[in-house]
Amino acid sequence: MNKKKHILLVEDNRDDVDLTIMALEKCDIVNEVKVARDGDEALSMLYDTEEEPELPVLVLLDINMPKINGFEVLKEIRGNERTRRLPVVILTSSREVQDIHRGYDLGANSYIRKPVGFESFVEAVRNLGRYWLKWNESPV
Repeated sequence: MNKKKHILLVEDNRDDVDLTIMALEKCDIVNEVKVARDGDEALSMLYDTEEEPELPVLVLLDINMPKINGFEVLKEIRGNERTRRLPVVILTSSREVQDIHRGYDLGANSYIRKPVGFESFVEAVRNLGRYWLKWNESPV
């Protein structure tokens, strides 16, 4: 059976998790979404091959999280042979130029600011999903 690969959403805000999942569903993105509530949990999900033998097709990564922030998660992802080619999209509310630069310097594939309104958020997720899950050729 050919199973769709999952998306790893790394987000500590429950409202943003719900909003992201609703937006993906509204856009007919059928990939399962697995949620990590902090950076530590995200790294465990990426590197515990017994629990999670398959890598996600895409990581949606917030940067402002407890325990291990998104930048540290991204640094770990890019520094590990198993995950270094994994597509990572920073999806955050930060509008700080230094955060944008740091994200790209650490190897983010894209940096998207979370739009404030639901319809704008859905449109951003629709475009993100089309590109990363339908058009892009994933290395994983």
